[in-house]
Amino acid sequence: MAEESVAAVTDFPVKRAREEENSMSENNVNGVSASTVSAEMENSNKEPDCISSVIPGWFSEISPMWPGEAHSLKVEKILFQGKSQFQHVMVFQSSTYGKVLVLDGVIQLTERDECAYQEMITHLPLCSIPNPKKVLVIGGGDGGVLREVSRHTSVEQIDICEIDEMVVNVAKQFFPDVAVGYEDPRVRLHIGDGVAFLRGAPQGTYDAVIVDSSDPIGPAQELFEKPFFESVAKALRPGGVVCTQAESIWLHMHIIEDIVANCRQIFKGSVNYAWTTVPTYPSGVIGFMLCSTEGPPVDFKHPMNPIDAVEGHGNSKRPLRFYNSEIHAAAFCLPTFAKKVIDSKAK
Repeated sequence: MAEESVAAVTDFPVKRAREEENSMSENNVNGVSASTVSAEMENSNKEPDCISSVIPGWFSEISPMWPGEAHSLKVEKILFQGKSQFQHVMVFQSSTYGKVLVLDGVIQLTERDECAYQEMITHLPLCSIPNPKKVLVIGGGDGGVLREVSRHTSVEQIDICEIDEMVVNVAKQFFPDVAVGYEDPRVRLHIGDGVAFLRGAPQGTYDAVIVDSSDPIGPAQELFEKPFFESVAKALRPGGVVCTQAESIWLHMHIIEDIVANCRQIFKGSVNYAWTTVPTYPSGVIGFMLCSTEGPPVDFKHPMNPIDAVEGHGNSKRPLRFYNSEIHAAAFCLPTFAKKVIDSKAK
């Protein structure tokens, strides 16, 4: 997550009208009070972070993770700003991508393109194994991965461990079509450290673990390190699968190289890298590391449990917008420069 931000626009409106504040504080979404969200807006009259001083009214994503470049979105209105125990949280209405969730100055999702990430990080692993029953989500406080997991009717238990409760509350308040995943009765929410949660998980508990993390600086740093992957492998059953956010091939091949090397040491089944397009993520693409433990073989490149062939997709009333079996297979086709680096780690 970003550690740097550009100067704020002094004349940009950041305070909601009083009647809007009252209606938000009275709103109780999915049985969860939004009072904690509303309380954080009391200090929202300060200048917002990450609003470009070069072009007033534009959000510019600047980070040491992608030096020398920035992606900008035009801001119609800032809807929320708050500082949790772990990070700065902001929601704004953009001109072209709907509402946008930002953590520490880095875009986490937009209403327009969140489907490309949420659907792929979920269905790439779950469609690669037969009848997944127990699924763990690390991170993913916005609820989008939960929404996608709930499409799989074979799943009996969905645990999620999110470190920042503010992210959960803000998502329920401002992104109900994403946070709808929390409404599934199979979901059990744990607020806490995902690393510690996995350490305490009994061996062989889960069929799949999905790690929906932000970038490897700040609260998410441990989720990219070798001890974490070892805990994931322990928590998976034989032939179980993990899918973790694995950065951009255009910006972070050095990080990807380390992740692949660690995973090949730890996971004795399949180890593969896939990618997808997300226009509002740095460089417009994001990758996924998919691994399986020793046991029944897993062929990630050819889905055996095709969710797009199932009418109604489990409990979800929302049709798939991005994922299908063809794009599943295509996600593992890598450009030559990335394939050479990743394949070299198999030797």
